[in-house]
Amino acid sequence: MELGAAQNPNPNPDAPPISAYYQTRAEHHGVVSSDWLAHAAAAAALPTPGADAAGVEDAAAPPPSPGTGGVIEEFNSWRRKPEAAEAVAAIMALTAVIRSSRATTMMELEIELKKASDKLKSWDATSISLSAACDLFMRFVTRTSHLEHEKFDAAKSRLIERGEKFGEISLKARNTIAMLSQDFISDGCTMLVHGYSRVVLEVLKLAASNRKLFRVLCTEGRPDRTGLRMSNELAALGIPVKVLIDSAVAYSMDEIDMVFVGADGVVESGGIINMMGTYQIALVAHSMNKPVYVAAESYKFARLYPLDQKDMTPAHRPIDFGVPVPAGVEVETSARDYTPPQYLTLLLTDLGVLTPSVVSDELIQLYL
Repeated sequence: MELGAAQNPNPNPDAPPISAYYQTRAEHHGVVSSDWLAHAAAAAALPTPGADAAGVEDAAAPPPSPGTGGVIEEFNSWRRKPEAAEAVAAIMALTAVIRSSRATTMMELEIELKKASDKLKSWDATSISLSAACDLFMRFVTRTSHLEHEKFDAAKSRLIERGEKFGEISLKARNTIAMLSQDFISDGCTMLVHGYSRVVLEVLKLAASNRKLFRVLCTEGRPDRTGLRMSNELAALGIPVKVLIDSAVAYSMDEIDMVFVGADGVVESGGIINMMGTYQIALVAHSMNKPVYVAAESYKFARLYPLDQKDMTPAHRPIDFGVPVPAGVEVETSARDYTPPQYLTLLLTDLGVLTPSVVSDELIQLYL
């Protein structure tokens, strides 16, 4: 087997599933229309200060075809790119399926795409962003209302064009969010971040490059210590950072001006599913009138409506306390929790700055 290839995180169906995401990781009101793709394209078209245009073009270019290896191999080839999120890798892999398809009718092509999408989603059934990206791809790229009167070859070319555009938008999402977030970071502020989030890191990196002066309190992120990775990267950027043990959030909340978190998924209620501990941080912040900002790419918008903490597909991560756990003692291994929308202030997305209620409206329209 090829060295470095991404593996299915759940090879044993009888074992608790370990999410690939946790295995490898680390007064504004937006109004959006029902045309999700048009809004995303408009947002992605915003210029990014200091960005290397050639680098973006290189990132958007498809990698060498893996031959007949299939959608999973294409997906893995994209996942090995450092800045490519799992969802973006899925979008690129599905576009490659269209490009290499030997189908001769739209029906055959849609069936082939649906099978490829289902295969990707089953690769890690606990990944919300992977599932959401596949669903969004199928919803927009294969919409046939304007293609049914075209010849098949022309229609297929149109689908490839849509898929590539969708992938390009998704690749630019973090930069777009970073730009939109700058108005919320002022000189002299102190913010709390939880664990490691690539989009939050991009927000703070851009703020530092704009010579804004701010301080970051970063949770340790036990048991996998993702916060230590985040603090190391912030310190390397010259950003003043202080690491907190996870249980010191309430103790330190009076020091901070705002909370910035990422999200594994944004659900129909406008709430988020994210790394374990996000919910309790939002509760403490809400009780002390501190704003909670969520930075999340729009390909993480998921057609889910959890009613409580247990009403979602479980995702587990291994836990090492450093000492033996006594026999008979149960250990909670859930990797994420659900934060209801009433504890969130704004969501900073590549579609714009949204309130939780607008996210809900957008998702409802999205799947009509």
